[in-house]
Amino acid sequence: MPPKKVALPEVKPLIGRIGTNLQIGIVGVPNVGKSTFFNVLTKQSAPAENFPFCTIDPNSARVAVPDARYDYLVQYFKPASKVPAYLNVVDIAGLVKGAAEGQGLGNAFLSHISACDGIFHLCRAFDDADVIHVDGEVNPVRDLDTISEELRLKDEEMLMKNFEKVEKQVGRDKKLKPEYDSLLKIKHHLVEEKKHIRFGDWNAHDIEILNKYLFLTAKPVIYLVNLSENDFKRKKNKWLVKIKEWVDANDPGAQIIPFSGAFELKLADMETDDERKKYQEDEKCTSMLEKIIVSGYKALHLEYFFTCGEDEVKAWTIQEGTKAPQAAGRIHTDFEKGFIMAEVMHYADFKEEGSESAVRAAGKYRQQGRNYVVQDGDIIFFKFNAGAGLSAGKDAGKKK
Repeated sequence: MPPKKVALPEVKPLIGRIGTNLQIGIVGVPNVGKSTFFNVLTKQSAPAENFPFCTIDPNSARVAVPDARYDYLVQYFKPASKVPAYLNVVDIAGLVKGAAEGQGLGNAFLSHISACDGIFHLCRAFDDADVIHVDGEVNPVRDLDTISEELRLKDEEMLMKNFEKVEKQVGRDKKLKPEYDSLLKIKHHLVEEKKHIRFGDWNAHDIEILNKYLFLTAKPVIYLVNLSENDFKRKKNKWLVKIKEWVDANDPGAQIIPFSGAFELKLADMETDDERKKYQEDEKCTSMLEKIIVSGYKALHLEYFFTCGEDEVKAWTIQEGTKAPQAAGRIHTDFEKGFIMAEVMHYADFKEEGSESAVRAAGKYRQQGRNYVVQDGDIIFFKFNAGAGLSAGKDAGKKK
């Protein structure tokens, strides 16, 4: 029976680095709870002292991405090895007003943000006399303005340096005209209108130029609002409405996730999952870590497909829009070189039908070629030409 044709989604160029080892940075002014959040998130111990700039070198870790689909597949296959997808997280020291001009330890920290591909912008909405604020009083809206403008100013500095260079050369080298036109458009948006790059209406060539320079304000942002434990439990805080108003005005459509570092730290210190579950039930309050991790992973335009069997269940990270041969290359480069086809079933079909044979019987098991765009949660078995250079491991990705 010939394979059923599946409509292929349009693949749009993305702003940012290409790859699967992308990372998201935790950014904010000093003493808003970044390192405490990082410690809870990664179960690692980064310095969390009560003074600015305690985290001078960026701490990085990887965090498993929670997914009920992965849990189900592990339970079904009971594999000898199980490997989830991971989110790479970096804790970056606090920025202060004037960072773009070198205030505080600004230039070093801005370079750490440059090495990241997305931003958790963490702001503090709790009062605590024992935790000093670098600007004296707690005002998350002011802090949001500070960070937002420092990132834009740093981008403006880099843009103008390169714009002036290209502007001098374009008269002698007509090949630079398309880049000059894109830079002119970017300059109008970033410098004259004072808007962040990610809000622009960019064509494919503009995106090519943006990806050459990797501006800070092109990176996706998720806003994390750190509340006191009491405010988090009662779901009330005097700053939440003002923060939403600021985000709606300055970053329309961006995700805002209120959480409590103190609440998450209390959960992390408990010895058992049962104890954590009972505490959340008693307090009628739920940890936000899973939502934050999944949101950060998706913000980087990452997704994953599964390979399943008794030996291993593994989630393979790819970028949105990845085609089957390149997805196969995640398992082994020779899988991409010798790619023949991908045998694909969607996770939802597998769970609904109950087994691979039932999926086949229902006509939902498909053979896909080189142009197939892998979908998040696909379960895939790749067929390839072993003569392309691989003598072993031919069954990688084999399903039960």
